[in-house]
Amino acid sequence: MKTQSSVFHPCFQLFAALLVSSTLFAMGCSRKTPDDQVEGMANQILEQSGVKGGFIVHVNCGDGALTEALKKNDSYLVQGLDSNMDHVTKAREYIFSKGKYGPVSVDSITGSRLPYTNNMVNLIVAEDLGSISMNEAMRVLTPNGVLMTQKAGHWEKTIKPRPAEMDEWNQYLYDAGNNPVSKDLTISPIEHYQWVGSPMWGRHHDVTSSLSALVSASGRIFYIIDEGPKESVELPA
Repeated sequence: MKTQSSVFHPCFQLFAALLVSSTLFAMGCSRKTPDDQVEGMANQILEQSGVKGGFIVHVNCGDGALTEALKKNDSYLVQGLDSNMDHVTKAREYIFSKGKYGPVSVDSITGSRLPYTNNMVNLIVAEDLGSISMNEAMRVLTPNGVLMTQKAGHWEKTIKPRPAEMDEWNQYLYDAGNNPVSKDLTISPIEHYQWVGSPMWGRHHDVTSSLSALVSASGRIFYIIDEGPKESVELPA
C-alpha cells in the first residue's frame, strides 16, 4: 500500500503567506479603539445636527467621554448633566485628564427641569432624556436649536421652530425703509440676564462708541466692536 504526500509549490506557499499576512494587517487597521468610536459618534452628531457653534448640553452624560468629544473647537461650549453623582465625578475626572475642563464642564441634575433659562441652548444631545420631557427640552433650546436623541441605535434630529412672531433687524435702521420700528411681537420688558459676556465696559456715545453696529438675521447676531482701550477715544484702536 503506497501513501501519497501533498507537496505545495513554493510559489503557492508564498502567496498563501502573503494572503494571511495582508488579511491580519487589514483586520488590525480596521479595529477601532473606544476613543475612536466616541470621536466618530461626536462627529456624526454634530454633522447631522448642523450646529456649527454655541452651547451644547449632553443630558445623562455618563463617563463624560462623549461630552468631551463634542467640543470640536473653540466655537463650542459644552456641559454634561447627570443625576448620578458617581457619573458626575467620573466624567469630571475624565475631562480634567484631557485638559478641557472649563470650556467643557459637568454638573448634577435633579428632577425633571433643566437648569437653564428659556431659549439658551443651541444643541441638546441625549441618548436617553430620562425624566426630561420633550417640552422641557424645547423650552431651553434657542429658536432653530436642535435636539439629538438616540432611538433604536440611530440619532434623530428635532428642530425647535422659530416663532412666526419673532422679527429680524437686518439693517442699521431696521430695513430698507429706514423706519427704526420692528414688527417683533415677542419682545417684552427685560426680566433677567440671559447671558453675560465680555467686554463688560465700552466707550459711551459722546465719542466713537465701542459697539458701532449690530444687526440680526436668520437667528444670528452680527456686530462690529472696537476692543481697544476704553479710557480715551484718542488712544489707538
